[in-house]
Amino acid sequence: MNPALLVIDVQNIYTNKKSELFCADSKATVKRINQIIDSFEKKKLPILYVRHVHKVDGSDLGRMFDFAGPAEDFNFKDNSTEVEYDKNLKIVKSSLEFKKNRYSAFIGTDLDTYLKKKNVETLVIVGFMTNFCCESTARDAHDMDYFIDFITDATGAPALSNKLNEEAIRKSVSEFLAAGYAQVFSTKDYLKNI
Repeated sequence: MNPALLVIDVQNIYTNKKSELFCADSKATVKRINQIIDSFEKKKLPILYVRHVHKVDGSDLGRMFDFAGPAEDFNFKDNSTEVEYDKNLKIVKSSLEFKKNRYSAFIGTDLDTYLKKKNVETLVIVGFMTNFCCESTARDAHDMDYFIDFITDATGAPALSNKLNEEAIRKSVSEFLAAGYAQVFSTKDYLKNI
């Protein structure tokens, strides 16, 4: 159903071991994301990269970091190494990039306009973080009448606690989304069905 792949926030802030938002399974997650990118590239289907970036002066923060401490300590500053794509992410040259400064890839971007122009009906979501940008984008897309394929193990998130580790976050978000927002797949199952 006219799919497009959304590769969300595969940035150093999630894959660098020294980062406060490091995702323990990030290396394997990026590998799985690349498998899906390969599949879309072979089929000549749209691959869209999304990156979270904020102005250095913080003037575009809005409510983004209300729960994370003082605004001067914010992440995702433009031109920092943490906002660059992970070096292992496959970048397809013919693809487009959308920069965002909110959780959802639809807020403040031309993503919806582009998708409608291309008659995209289904969004395939991979990237970081499972429970923030990926989930927010999936929920918004559903409410904008797109079909959603959410590839759980091709998303990643830093642990919130011992009980809410990366795997538990993936499982919880998958159950929430599968209850009415998205079809949920593992990478292996998705690649079998595409």
